[in-house]
Amino acid sequence: MSDLDQFRQTVHAWLEENCPPAMRTPITREEQVWAGKNKVFPNQDAKLWFERMRDKGWTAPEWPAELGGGGLDERQAKVLRDEMKRLGCRTPLFDLGIWMLGPAVLEYGTEEQRQQHIPSIVRGDVRWCQGYSEPGAGSDLASLQTRAEDHGDHFLVNGAKIWTTNADKADWIFCLVRTDPDAKKQEGISFLLIDMDNPGVSTTPIELISGESEFCQTFFDNVKVPKANLIGELNKGWSVAKSLLKHERKLMAEIGGDTPGPSFSPVQAGIEYVGLDSSGKLRDHGLREQLVSHEMAYRAIGLTHFRSFEERMNGVADNNVPLIMKYVGTEESKRKEEVLMAILGQRALGWYDDEFNADELLTNRGWLFSKALSIAGGTSEVQLNIIAKRVLGLPT
Repeated sequence: MSDLDQFRQTVHAWLEENCPPAMRTPITREEQVWAGKNKVFPNQDAKLWFERMRDKGWTAPEWPAELGGGGLDERQAKVLRDEMKRLGCRTPLFDLGIWMLGPAVLEYGTEEQRQQHIPSIVRGDVRWCQGYSEPGAGSDLASLQTRAEDHGDHFLVNGAKIWTTNADKADWIFCLVRTDPDAKKQEGISFLLIDMDNPGVSTTPIELISGESEFCQTFFDNVKVPKANLIGELNKGWSVAKSLLKHERKLMAEIGGDTPGPSFSPVQAGIEYVGLDSSGKLRDHGLREQLVSHEMAYRAIGLTHFRSFEERMNGVADNNVPLIMKYVGTEESKRKEEVLMAILGQRALGWYDDEFNADELLTNRGWLFSKALSIAGGTSEVQLNIIAKRVLGLPT
């Protein structure tokens, strides 16, 4: 038995023993445990599961053990993810710090910055939000206008960000700011960490068509930020931002993941809501074709992720793959949700009505959320432009 097989057995046994049965069911948005000074646990099992995973460092399994992480290599971390998926274990902690900022701090931060921020992210002590988009900038991120002026031992930040997800609940924000207005657009930008409790930081929720307010506009009015909060080199924040976006796009490219959604797959939903004919086939021929098309794409994407992982392990990774997979994965997610809506028909039209069960309500929300996936982290149109220019070398 190889060391990795032995590790898989050990991980499987630990998960069986330590993951409460209630934490092995599909998660809803209300049951997600988000990091922060004021973490909210939906029940005691969620708290117990979080604490056990935190103490193992498995909220961030690939991060250095001396900084609180799990200290696993990439193959071991993949085994952990595979076994969690096999047993249906929920992600114990949600935070942009784990998915996006942490890897950037590990790559570009100083030792002092790693010591300050990485352990607190692993423990879920701080909730992070992302300050990239700005009013009027659209998809042209490099045209941002929020300024950070040099005032000796600190920067003075003025400007505004928009579509800042859960900024009103976050403890800190990682921001792109303009530190050299005379430089070329992408060369005068820096990457700053800002405490949301700093005087001059304020947020205004943006009410969505659903009536919810997940997004905010974030304002900076003469906010003093210590220079120690600069990640990477001054005016070189674009490199940090691209590295961070790489992690965001990889996360979004992985169809399904641990996002809230109905407990059934499209095939299972088809059997339940459409039914089978006397030969055991789905009654609707057109729907069968859609399901087959989705299943083929879904499996092809999964195999491509696996191939990309193996290539990376063997030192022959193609850095363009995440760009392509973000586009392909999020577009296929939208097609999957369209198929589910078609299967459920009017049973997917409920919002809060008690006449609809939880899976039917989640189908509706999943369909709406899938539209956001092809916008956040770079719209599909922007992704296609980048692929055309950077991967295929087509003229601009």
